[in-house]
Amino acid sequence: MRQIQRRSLVDTVVDELKREISQGRWSIGDKIPSEAELTTTLGVSRPSVREAVRALVQLGLLETRQGDGTYLIATDPTQVALRRALRSADSLEVIRVRQALDALAAREAATARTQTDLDTLAAHLEARRDAIAASDTLAFADADVAFHLGIARISGNRLLSDIYASFDGSIRESVTDASCLAHGDDPDRYDMHETLFRAIAAGDPDAAQAAALGVLEQQERLLDDLP
Repeated sequence: MRQIQRRSLVDTVVDELKREISQGRWSIGDKIPSEAELTTTLGVSRPSVREAVRALVQLGLLETRQGDGTYLIATDPTQVALRRALRSADSLEVIRVRQALDALAAREAATARTQTDLDTLAAHLEARRDAIAASDTLAFADADVAFHLGIARISGNRLLSDIYASFDGSIRESVTDASCLAHGDDPDRYDMHETLFRAIAAGDPDAAQAAALGVLEQQERLLDDLP
């Protein structure tokens, strides 16, 4: 038999806040209740709440903004850990991992997509084209990332979608080619994003996978061309 582990009050508060987060009590970007409000709601001491919030800040789920309050910035500790690992990875490593994820997402999206899904992807591509025409690097990155995350969500594979969401920052860095956009040029020189969209719309998993890998091959060549 094992000894029974005594749990501190702080651990109990941490678990309760995690449960509220996992059940969707707050959305990403929401300010959580104040320390005083949590103290009253949970029926515990203020120091216990303070330590519990501090623990969740260290986990990367919450962010305390001086003079403003505490905000929810993530819902999954595992996803936070993966994001931290990705920040230390170089762009080529990210592309290598994305080859597996993008291929799977594209194949599954091609068989699971609905007309509403296709309309959403088309809107992201339109926003991408508009950003290129305006030489707007930030808007371009937003639209391109939304397009790829959209494909992962359309796949219907929740685990794949969650893992892929961890790559948003790395994807944003890899798709932003300011030197091209400054001249109104698309880093996707062969319209592989359009090809990928058409393959998904046509319900062709093989063509969708090939196009998804083609997008990444172009990004890899762009990295090779950088000084």
